[in-house]
Amino acid sequence: MNPNRNRPLNLATQIAQALHYEDKKTGSVVPPIQHAATYARDHDYNIRQPFWYRRDGNETTEHAEKMIAALEGAEDTMLFSSGMSACTAVIEQLPTGAHIVVPEVMYHGVLAQIQLYAAKNRLVVSYYTAGKIEELSDAIRPGETLLVWVETPNNPNWEVTDINAASNLTRDAGAKLIVDATATPPTMTRALELGADYSFHSATKYLNGHSDVTAGALSVKNVDKDWEELGLIRKLQGTVLQSNDAWLLIRGMRTLHLRVTRACESAIVLAEYFEGHPRVEKVLYPGLKSHPGHEIARRQTDGQFSAMLSIIIKGSEQDAIRVASNCDVFYPATSLGGVESLIEHRKTVSGDGFPVHERLLRLSIGIEDVDDLIYDLERALARTFS
Repeated sequence: MNPNRNRPLNLATQIAQALHYEDKKTGSVVPPIQHAATYARDHDYNIRQPFWYRRDGNETTEHAEKMIAALEGAEDTMLFSSGMSACTAVIEQLPTGAHIVVPEVMYHGVLAQIQLYAAKNRLVVSYYTAGKIEELSDAIRPGETLLVWVETPNNPNWEVTDINAASNLTRDAGAKLIVDATATPPTMTRALELGADYSFHSATKYLNGHSDVTAGALSVKNVDKDWEELGLIRKLQGTVLQSNDAWLLIRGMRTLHLRVTRACESAIVLAEYFEGHPRVEKVLYPGLKSHPGHEIARRQTDGQFSAMLSIIIKGSEQDAIRVASNCDVFYPATSLGGVESLIEHRKTVSGDGFPVHERLLRLSIGIEDVDDLIYDLERALARTFS
């Protein structure tokens, strides 16, 4: 390597150093927490840019936003107080009667809100099966559809939708594409580079990675009037991410590359181990060669696939619940993307109205020793069926 030749820093280096933060006064390498809710104007009564009141953001939130924008290759990023508040802003920005296209199965909270808006005639909704580009194409109404929603890999069945193909269809129809790639953070999937207009992440999950923050991140390919209106909605609703959570998010992102790599390596080992297991009917994981979306997932995730998988066990629904309860290492808890591994009976959490297999267990793989995770799940299965 030629030391005299200028080269850009690797993104992993930039994020590990919080964009090479260094306090000019003290030399601190850790960004501070700015708590101020209001800011004094200057002697001419002008705003000291860019902040004047907390609902617009502050230095701490902005620093976290800049880190995510760098990860996403985005022109801009906005942080919200939760993933749901970010998605709500996107929905609220649409005019009354707007036609949108969404998958039949997606994160149940967002799906429930979209269905609520549709029931009140706020939205007109068409559905498609996740991963089925032909169905997506049929659902889009050129010149009428305003927004297409893609979640990939799709929670909790982990179908894979081709983002580039979806973006071509969306652009040709004059609509915008939002991609929820929460299960594959931007260390592996950069949705904007694949053609999305908006990239969404529940930053509660992998971006933070420590199960101690609730946050949502929206990133944009090109800033426009719609994006500016989203910022206004965030301000009016008061849903900007607060300082302590923004600081924790900054801290969590500094180990993002290490955490995600370790978790993904363990996930494929676990998926391959339980594929064909006598107590397991099916393993749902894009990293398996048997998965119909394997090759698309490989391209979209740089071969890392994901640290999320689901297993459909044999037996009854109560057997599935008992397996989750019988684990000692996996926590029987909701969420994903933390350093600790979680197991969840999805139907119990999402409710009877959500279309999910009654024996499906969703697994979020953390950074523990993978042999301990395999042993724990084996023991839970043995306890359940003994």
